[in-house]
Order: sequence, then C-alpha cells, then structure tokens
Amino acid sequence: QLQLVQSGGGLVQPGGSLRLSCVASGSIFSLSMGWYRQAPGKQRELVASITTGGNTNYVDSVKGRFTISRDNAKNTVYLQMNSLKPEDTAVYYCNRMPYYESYWGQGTQVTVSS
Repeated sequence: QLQLVQSGGGLVQPGGSLRLSCVASGSIFSLSMGWYRQAPGKQRELVASITTGGNTNYVDSVKGRFTISRDNAKNTVYLQMNSLKPEDTAVYYCNRMPYYESYWGQGTQVTVSS
C-alpha cells in the first residue's frame, strides 16, 4: 500500500507560480504517475502524467504552463505551475496513472485569486 503526501499549495495571485510536491512512502520507480485536481462541484480530472521513462502528457488547459517531473531517488513527483489562472483553483492530488482508489491522499489546496 503506497501512501502519497502532497504539499506546496497555497493562495497565489493570477499569473503567479507554485510548485507542488508528492512524496511516496515507497518506490515509484516502476509506476507512471499523475497529478489530478478537483474543483468545487466538478469531477476529478487528470492534469498531467509522467511515465517511467519520463514521457509527459498534459490536459489542454495547462499545456505550456504546467510541468510534471519526477525524482525516483526521492520517491517524489513534482508539478511546477506557472501563469496560474483562477480556473486552476482546485484541490490537487497525486496518484499513480491510472489511479488506484486506495492511493488518494489529502491533496493540497491551490487557490488563484486577486
């Protein structure tokens, strides 16, 4: 059972940046990983993913603004978020890709507002 702890969220003005971290309790070396988000009243969506080989994929709404990366030695996945918009406001979670229901953590709140 992998435990995932997300951090790095906060309140930021439009156009600002945040870097989210996801630390796993065990090795993620053999896992594709993803960052997901859930905004109030909306379904959870996959925002970005990274394969074991480092190939990345993004939902259209964040392409060019978000960057996912991984450090297998630290069992950590990152999400660099630039040029943030109010519509990026959500709770952000990491999980394997595709996700395991039992791997959901507490998430980290990102609020983009002036």
